[in-house]
Amino acid sequence: MADDFLRRRGWRNFAAIPLPRATVRVSIGGDTIEVEADRGGYIDVRVKNAGLGAGWHEVTLQSAESRPAQAPVQVVADDQTFGLISDIDDTVISTWLPRMLIAAWNSFVVTEQARQSVPGMARMYQQVLAEHPGAPTIYVSTGAWNTYPFLRRFLKRHGYPQGTMLLTDWGPTNTGWFRSGPDHKRRSLHELARDLPQVRWLLIGDDGQHDPMLYREFADLQPDHVRAIAIRQLTMAQQVLAHGTTTVLGDPNHVHWTPHTVPEVRGPDGDALAPKVKAMLGGQALDERPAS
Repeated sequence: MADDFLRRRGWRNFAAIPLPRATVRVSIGGDTIEVEADRGGYIDVRVKNAGLGAGWHEVTLQSAESRPAQAPVQVVADDQTFGLISDIDDTVISTWLPRMLIAAWNSFVVTEQARQSVPGMARMYQQVLAEHPGAPTIYVSTGAWNTYPFLRRFLKRHGYPQGTMLLTDWGPTNTGWFRSGPDHKRRSLHELARDLPQVRWLLIGDDGQHDPMLYREFADLQPDHVRAIAIRQLTMAQQVLAHGTTTVLGDPNHVHWTPHTVPEVRGPDGDALAPKVKAMLGGQALDERPAS
């Protein structure tokens, strides 16, 4: 079964049939509530914690037209003050996804086993979170919700910590043919600041698109919610594939950047970023891999 998933073509992620406006029963702990899916068949509601303690739990969802489904949810402790927010494409997965043709190839044709993890990033995440037990991990991406099963398998297979995913719908919207990636990330950041006001986030992304600009903007507007920023630097070839130029997109400080409201570090992969992140968070440099 695992090998079947690895050989699965990306287009199969988009073969699911949505249930728009369906009434769904959500069982949380000993409580059951009814909610309505949106026009795309997605559920985005806030519910009261039914006495669940901090950590990961399973909730059950079922509509009249479907079988019961289990969904993992993380409850964040009231005294938790640290969290990690990570981009996905070109930050943890080497896909060069933003270019339209490459996005289509990677999303619909390439098998799961062909997708590669950015070196050292999973190790860095695990080391950072080892210093902050129970800290929430949030993966924010402009990828479609249809790819959630693949992304969950990919992150687990490559050793990334379990985390909540904030993705987008597939296809056109009421106002245009394509969704705004920056708007989705900007909205997600502000909702997390509202829902978890006690948490200060380590923001991790890459310089292939808008992450540096969005993270700095968020830090300038809400500095009390940002602990630090870490940016993976793409190579010149990766920048060309990402947006068609050799320079960092929308980042006037791509040569001589300076930290703004919060500290910021940059590096080409997780192994280069790890000691900088550890020092930036106030500890000693992470142990580097032994020489071969």
